[in-house]
Amino acid sequence: MLETKVRTAVVGAGKMGAIHAKVYDQLPQSNLVAVVDTDAARAKRLAQKYNCSDYTDCSDILGKVDAVTIATPTVTHLELAKVFIKNKVAVLIEKPLAANVREGRKIVSLARKNDCVVAVGHSERCNPVVQAMKRLDVEPRFIEANRVSPYPFRSTDVSVVLDVMIHDIDIILSLAASKIKRIYAVGVNVIEDNEDICNARIVFDNGCIANITASRLALKTERKLRVFSRQAYLSLDYFKKSGMIIKADPNINVVKWIQERKESGNFNMTNVNWPDLLHIEQLDIDDKEPIRLEQEAFLRAVADRTLAPEVSAREGLAALECAQKILRSVRKHKWNEQIDYGA
Repeated sequence: MLETKVRTAVVGAGKMGAIHAKVYDQLPQSNLVAVVDTDAARAKRLAQKYNCSDYTDCSDILGKVDAVTIATPTVTHLELAKVFIKNKVAVLIEKPLAANVREGRKIVSLARKNDCVVAVGHSERCNPVVQAMKRLDVEPRFIEANRVSPYPFRSTDVSVVLDVMIHDIDIILSLAASKIKRIYAVGVNVIEDNEDICNARIVFDNGCIANITASRLALKTERKLRVFSRQAYLSLDYFKKSGMIIKADPNINVVKWIQERKESGNFNMTNVNWPDLLHIEQLDIDDKEPIRLEQEAFLRAVADRTLAPEVSAREGLAALECAQKILRSVRKHKWNEQIDYGA
């Protein structure tokens, strides 16, 4: 626990703002002092719930807070972040970092210039399943991500890439740990003017390849990630918070065992239950709330500048840049055009 509590505030009293306010109120290292929203009545309702002050203007809380979470529409992120960063107030910005790469770069530049902590709310990085995988320190060669759900009737003003896929983009970039070499993507809009379904294939300089599918037109919710590496094969389910790992080394003996029996001439593979032979482990997963982990890391970075938030502004910008490249590829490769994967 920190010796001195960090004075926190939430900007935006909508659904995400309410979630952040609840967690800030629960954290022992946080002192939630304010809620800000242009809708005075909404700000007051949320502030009363957590016994803190309500405001309609961000400038009113300057000098009263050490850290804020910005949970407002993406188009407002740069304008609001600028107010706090220039006044040395640490900022956690809900994903995506900004409305576009140009604005995202401005936020990163402001953070560097003012030596200010800026984090991005890619809370899926704090999903217990991802945290468990992170501890394994694998070097992926192929990554497959699927994130589909029924139509949400929200965020339809942006592509599914910025609304949904960006979660997996951020995780894949952190796993691949390499520069992007090229991207191929296709997408289609069904309900609105922006893509509702998209598939992207990302090739990295280190040879790793990622295949990502995102859809908001599915009949059920599925959030899965599969990782193929030299060390192991991992299958993760974000939604069910479960995962399994098949490590390479322990299974070498299984292959030798099968080879020996095949050479004996008295062995029938149809009688073998392959899963029973494999060395399969269930990931050790802590069932902790992702936003709580995210905020704890953020507040630690605020209190101790030698530490970093879970997702920094630079990482948030990298995810945004990748998303923009995917969208450019979608626009370039229309459904009625042939994609040259050998280019």
